[in-house]
Amino acid sequence: MALIRWSPMWPFDEEMERMMRDFPKSEGLVSQKGFVPDIDLYQTDDSVVVETPLAGVDPDDVDISIENDVLTIKGSMEKKSEVQEKDYWRKEVHTGSFYRQIALPTHVMGDKTEAQFENGVLKVTMPKAAQVKAKKIEVKKVALKTQPTLKKGKK
Repeated sequence: MALIRWSPMWPFDEEMERMMRDFPKSEGLVSQKGFVPDIDLYQTDDSVVVETPLAGVDPDDVDISIENDVLTIKGSMEKKSEVQEKDYWRKEVHTGSFYRQIALPTHVMGDKTEAQFENGVLKVTMPKAAQVKAKKIEVKKVALKTQPTLKKGKK
C-alpha cells in the first residue's frame, strides 16, 4: 500500500470509499453471496429520488419499503445459466442477496412512492411531505392579583 501525503484538501471520504470498494473480498471478511448496490440520491422541488443499478435482477425479486424516513431496498439475484465446462480464474458476476438502507434527507409520503425499473436501473421517486409550519403561540399576560393589605385598626 502506497503512502499518501496528507493535505487538508484531500478528499478523504472519497478515497476511503474507493479503497473499501476495491478491497479484496475473502470469505472471512465479505461474503461472496451478497452485495451492496451503489445509489444516487437527489432531490427535486417536489420529490426525493433514489436510483440504483440492479442489472440482472428481476424486478419481481426486489422489495422496497419506507419506515421513519429510511428507504430500504432488498432483494436477490441468481445467475441461472452457468456453464460447467469453464475453468474460471475469476468470476465477478454478482449473485445472491442485496440489502441497502438510505436515510432520507426530508419527510416523504411513503404511500405515494413510485418505483420504475428501466434498463437495469431501479428508480424510486418519493414525493416530499408538506412541511409542518411552526405554530406561533401567543403568550398571554396575566395580571397579578394584589394581596389585601391589613389595615391598622383603632384600639
